[in-house]
Amino acid sequence: MFVKSFNSVAALAAVTGTLALTSAVHAQWTFTSLHPAAARSSEAHGADGGQQAGFINISSGPGTPLVRRASLWAGSAGSRVDLHPTGATASQAAAASGGQQVGWSTVGGVQRASLWSGTAASWVDLSPDGATFSRALAIGGGQQGGIAGVGGVSGAALWSGTASSFVSLHPTGEESSIVNGVDGVQQVGSTQNTLIANGNQRAALWSGTAASWIDLNPVGANGSVANAVLGGVQGGAATINGISSAGLWFGTAESFVNLHPLGFDSSAVFGMGAGLQVGQVIDASGLRRAALWNGTAGSFTDLSTFLSLDYGTSVARDVSSDGVNIYVTGWASNSAAGRVEAVVWTFAIPSPGAASLLAIAGLVASRRRRCD
Repeated sequence: MFVKSFNSVAALAAVTGTLALTSAVHAQWTFTSLHPAAARSSEAHGADGGQQAGFINISSGPGTPLVRRASLWAGSAGSRVDLHPTGATASQAAAASGGQQVGWSTVGGVQRASLWSGTAASWVDLSPDGATFSRALAIGGGQQGGIAGVGGVSGAALWSGTASSFVSLHPTGEESSIVNGVDGVQQVGSTQNTLIANGNQRAALWSGTAASWIDLNPVGANGSVANAVLGGVQGGAATINGISSAGLWFGTAESFVNLHPLGFDSSAVFGMGAGLQVGQVIDASGLRRAALWNGTAGSFTDLSTFLSLDYGTSVARDVSSDGVNIYVTGWASNSAAGRVEAVVWTFAIPSPGAASLLAIAGLVASRRRRCD
């Protein structure tokens, strides 16, 4: 079902992408395990062109404890670059954009929001003065977003490349807040207040200041969270009629578009890019399946069907393109090996031609007619 927010062709383009990749969401995808042989487990969380960011859990030898190490890949297990900073006891990359990666590192027993530019030596400590902890969870448009414990409050945080650039986005009156996505203009995440919505999270939108906070929780929703933002479109999930449902917003609570596909118990959007949305669905058996959308519930594609038979549970965390391929990052459980593995799904973008351009025009025109 389309809502009035689709009356804008610009908003529609932000959802479907300039290539209108309708063929991509139903075509054959391939997948590659990024898991290094020596690691116990691994996950990929961020996508940046042909690079993937995440972490591995690995020990230095028999009987030694596992250490989580932030990692960067370029499409293969052998391409992994170790981002673990000197002196850290643990590290994790959570997102990537523009050749940089963000996450956190445990140094001196404190989790510290972290920024890298492709190497361990490039590590920048983003932790604000006086913070009891901090984590960077999102990057885009020269900004980094996440959460920091400052003044006794776990609050939404925004940086611009340095610890001193820290801005608290925590809204007055809320008990806690977090930033999950940024695009250089807007920031999204959630806030929490036990006096409202039974204490459940409520999707939140900011434009660089705490005072700009907008509550995106749809009317009637028993909680919600926004996980990604790109070009004025926000992605996440809202609990509607008892079902956690993947969805999109266009700047207001009323603009929520439900992407939840029929036949599943729950769904959520975790990442957006290349005109697509990725995340997960949970089926009736409780199995998590990596999911892909192109702006509508009907565009849903189950990416788990492109995994080999050895894999079960899967989650898609982010999506990007280098102009040649589309890359979806995430992880999947390898039942044969007994471990979780970082994976990347890849789709080769067809060369645009007259037919695809006509398809784009027809898609836009059709959706405009349905909205008018």
